[in-house]
Order: sequence, then C-alpha cells, then structure tokens
Amino acid sequence: MENSIDVTQTIINTINSIFETLFSSIDNNLYSILDDITFVNSNILYDKNFENLFGTSASNGILLIANSFLLGFILYYSIRYLMAHFTYTQTEAPFSFIFKLILFGIGMNSSFFILKIILDLNGNISSAICDLGHNLFQKNICFSELINTINTNIAIDTNSLNIFSLDGLIKGTLSMSLLNLVFSYSLRYIMIKVFVLLSPFAILTLTVEKTSWFFKVWFRNLFSLLFIQIIVAIVLLILFSMDFSSNNLFSKFIYIGGIYALIKTNSLVRDFIGGVSTEISQNVKNLVGFNS
Repeated sequence: MENSIDVTQTIINTINSIFETLFSSIDNNLYSILDDITFVNSNILYDKNFENLFGTSASNGILLIANSFLLGFILYYSIRYLMAHFTYTQTEAPFSFIFKLILFGIGMNSSFFILKIILDLNGNISSAICDLGHNLFQKNICFSELINTINTNIAIDTNSLNIFSLDGLIKGTLSMSLLNLVFSYSLRYIMIKVFVLLSPFAILTLTVEKTSWFFKVWFRNLFSLLFIQIIVAIVLLILFSMDFSSNNLFSKFIYIGGIYALIKTNSLVRDFIGGVSTEISQNVKNLVGFNS
C-alpha cells in the first residue's frame, strides 16, 4: 500500500514538474513579444527584404507587376470601347477612364506611403488609449505589465505548482490562453503584411468598375486587422481599471475572462465589420474540414 502511494505521489510530482517547466518557459520567453506583434505601426514596413519585395520604384518588386497590370487595364478598356461601337452597348467615357487611370495609378505607386500613414494613425490611436490608462492608473497598459499583475495578484507560485488544484487549473488556463494569443496575433501580424503587399493591386482595381469589389474586400479585411489593436487597447484599459488587490476567486476568474475577451477580439471585430479570421482554433477547424 505504501509503495502504491509513493508511486502515485511520484507520478503527481513528475506531472507538476513538467507543467512548472512549461509555464515558466512560457512566462520567460513568449510574453515579451506579445506587445510587439499586437501593437503595430509603420515600423513593420521598414524591413529591407520587405521593402525590396514591395518595390522601391515602379521598376521593381510588386510595384513592377502592378504597373504591368496598369497596361493590361488600358488594353482591356481599349478593346471594350472598340467593341461597344459594334454592339451598341454603353461604356465608360474615355475622359473618365483616363482620369481614374491617372489618379489611381498615382495612388498605386504611392501605396507604400499611404499605408505608412494608415498604420501610424492606427498605432497612434491605440497608443493614445494606452497613454490615457498610464496617466489614470500609473501603470503601463501593455501585455507584459498585465502578465506581471496576473502573476502577482492571483498568487500562484510556479515553483510549487499543483496542476491538480484549482489554482493550478487557473494558472494552466491563463498560460494556454496567453499562448493562444501569441499564435493568433502572430498570424494577424503576417496577414497585415500580406494585405500591405496587395495594396497596389487593390488601389488599381478602382480604375474599372467591375473590379472595384476587390478594393472593398481588401480594405475591409485590412481595416478589421488594424482595428483589432484598438479594441485590445480598450480591453487592457478596462482590465487595469479594475481593483484586484484582494486574492480571491473573483479576481482570478475576471482575469481569465479578460484574457478570453482578448482572444475573442477578432471574432467581435469580424462580426461587427467583417474581415479575415486570425483565430487559430477556427482556422485549424476549417483546415481539417469540420463544420459547426
């Protein structure tokens, strides 16, 4: 009987040791990058390889391909305008087409500068929200400060963690949820860069009415991805505005609720204005073909 108890305790200690190492590794290595991948601005554009890929002029990179499409639109309109004389169908006036071609051609070749302004504007709004919280609560409104606050206020010692206790379950839930956030916001970071690369083509599609739908879809998706960080800043502001001085279950579960709200931010924005999903679980479900 004694041997059985010793074996059971050894297994429990081994499991707790494994989770202690896992949670400690997550705390020490992952959370420091959450702020960098969530609160983006025009700095994400100034990567040498990315700039070369986008194109430093109309003769290289993505801009070269986009300008080739510009010639394709001219050819498309010329053929359509010529055929309209034989089929007696209405077509856009040449002056109107040329005006839009020049306007959106300039916009296409200036898309890097336009995206820089949009990214900085969005970044400044989220920074203003965080600065407001700093002035009100004398705390940095960011993920790293939130993790420190959680680890301090819920009083869970990872060096003596018992994964089979309520505190251990709460700590595990918080760590896995925050790990989910890292994956989700990393995907969002990449998707923002993808839509930035598509910006010359999106602006160019405004030249012809039948292709303008692409710009609307592109803009809605990019706007939803950028708007997420404003909602995240507001959620963090609310979390820091609450008093969690007492170490009780209410504080612990409110923290879990706050982290879950940060995870569901993308769903909230997508339901409100549409856009692409950055939820890891949802994308995995779609990948393997499960339907809800």
